[in-house]
Amino acid sequence: MRLLKSTTHPEITSLNAKTFTRKATRAIVLKGDDILLLYTKRYHDYSLPGGGIDDGESNVDGLIRELKEETGAHNVQNIAEFGLYEEFRPWHKEGFDIVHMESYCYCCTIDEELLAPQLEAHELSNGMHPTWMNIHQAIAHNEETIAESAKKGLSIERETFLLKLIVSELVEKNR
Repeated sequence: MRLLKSTTHPEITSLNAKTFTRKATRAIVLKGDDILLLYTKRYHDYSLPGGGIDDGESNVDGLIRELKEETGAHNVQNIAEFGLYEEFRPWHKEGFDIVHMESYCYCCTIDEELLAPQLEAHELSNGMHPTWMNIHQAIAHNEETIAESAKKGLSIERETFLLKLIVSELVEKNR
């Protein structure tokens, strides 16, 4: 899979610290200029649906499971690789200093109707919910949050980069 971008958080001065890798998937589901996203009230941002890949689970199986859990999407088809976004972030829990986050991004199609999502407790408490959103409005919203919000999460930079890349490589080309 092609590498889309590799970033290192500014707090990390050396990658020689104790590091573990977390693999995740991200789903790109487009309908014209609209994209299926997750809005998270706590961070006031839009992100691609997806999440951690379980032990023994393939990237594609993780993608399908996460998409169903977070958005209620079903009948996931036409899965195609888009690219890998990797991040090195500080890890403030015992045993490790850095998390190497690998986000495997895939384009796919789903049935039009979304079923009820099966969000986890922390996702619900963060005010997360799926929504179809105009991709240009989502980018503008995230850029405003980056510029003005003190409560933004670490993922917003990745998500905004990916949304812009999706516009340039997928949305603009399909016009």
